[in-house]
Amino acid sequence: MAKNPSKKSRERTDSPTVENRRARFDYTISDTLETGIVLAGSEVKAVRAGLISLAEGYVRATMAPLALLLHNVNIGEYSPAAHLGHKPVRPRVLLAHKSEILKFARATEGKGRTIVPLKLYFKNGYAKILIGIADPRDKSDKRRAIGEREAKRDMDRALSRRAR
Repeated sequence: MAKNPSKKSRERTDSPTVENRRARFDYTISDTLETGIVLAGSEVKAVRAGLISLAEGYVRATMAPLALLLHNVNIGEYSPAAHLGHKPVRPRVLLAHKSEILKFARATEGKGRTIVPLKLYFKNGYAKILIGIADPRDKSDKRRAIGEREAKRDMDRALSRRAR
């Protein structure tokens, strides 16, 4: 009798996680959603190789065909699959339930709000992207965040010296 593969072997994370750290600095993230992303074969290989940049990316919710579209994300060309070719920067469809798409579309109707990609990773062999509703931060908020981060770093250094 053959054994079923364990859950651990099915939940492999053999690819790097690509994060958009700049988005967390520039925006206050209020709500997040894990969505699937439609990629071509050569794009999947390029993402697994880490040839992707989320920094300039944003998401738009369209109402005519109800969908979430990921814009301005650069997925580089995977050289062994160059003959297949894909456009490095093109709108890519995100997969989510209708109610979630409507929720995010309504949330971005407010002034200055946008949807930004936060993280791209693989889960059970499928590419997933974490998106969030973002409110822009002003300069004073950014400065406060920098100050808090530096204060925390100083406290951690002092505690690590004391622990020795």
